[in-house]
Amino acid sequence: MKKLILMVVAAVSLSGVAAPVSAELKTPAAYVALGDSLAAGQTPDNAIDTGYSDLIAQELVRHQRVVFYTKDLAFPGFTTADVLERVRSAEAQEVLKQANIITISAGANDLLQLVQSNPDQGSLAFDQIQADFAMNKARQNMEKTLAELTDRAPNADVYVMGYYFAYPHARDSQKAGVGQQLDRLNAILKRTAEQADAVFIPVDAAFGDGATDKVPNAADVHPNILGYQAMANAFLASYAPRWKVEQYELPKPAPQSFEQIMAQQEAASATAPQSTTTDPDASVRKPSEDVKMDYLAIKGPILYI
Repeated sequence: MKKLILMVVAAVSLSGVAAPVSAELKTPAAYVALGDSLAAGQTPDNAIDTGYSDLIAQELVRHQRVVFYTKDLAFPGFTTADVLERVRSAEAQEVLKQANIITISAGANDLLQLVQSNPDQGSLAFDQIQADFAMNKARQNMEKTLAELTDRAPNADVYVMGYYFAYPHARDSQKAGVGQQLDRLNAILKRTAEQADAVFIPVDAAFGDGATDKVPNAADVHPNILGYQAMANAFLASYAPRWKVEQYELPKPAPQSFEQIMAQQEAASATAPQSTTTDPDASVRKPSEDVKMDYLAIKGPILYI
């Protein structure tokens, strides 16, 4: 079984956790980012721009040979169940087989979709029974996902990116409950890592529970470029401790709306060769095809020489 490396950006500090350790340097690197909106690079203004995976790829290119990088398998709103389905999908198989570095963001949407946030009042609320059920499903799905990647990405070290506290603008009196739930989620990921013979690496100090400089929109849980920089550097602290995304390396903002991304893809599809398959099942639609997966192909595999 290959070595899996589990990395979590914790919302609240977890006690008794070892410091990050260095992973084996992968040369040439073939990097695939899986997961939710954080892996895709969603901004606090509901656009797509440079995310942590882009900054990781940028730093890899600065220091070593990289054969490809893609975040096409990442999709805003994905839960752990969606990520598991994506890993199992036919279109993911070739890229996963070639990958030797994989990052995953999965788990927050299982929980945060249950949180009722009122940014005007700074209040947070959730149902404990629903949260318990969601976390148990997240645990089961992450176990299955790591097992699938052992088979489907045999050459890859896998890093599962966890979650910062997403409500730094809430009143201090409201933070403890949700913070405890995010802490539970990270504890579940830690146990999942241990069961998979993985290495668990928390990096909660970069965010804490008051990182308004990194999560600037009180009505949105996504980080800005400073937050993504912190996440990328947390990865690098494990992968190559001497590497770091510096402030001067951060690219200028170049956000794209989902509508712009879809328009670009429609234009690309119009010029793409049409399939001539004779598969009798090709005309049968699956329920998943009704999901607007156009957002998925945000950045295709980038080949580096």
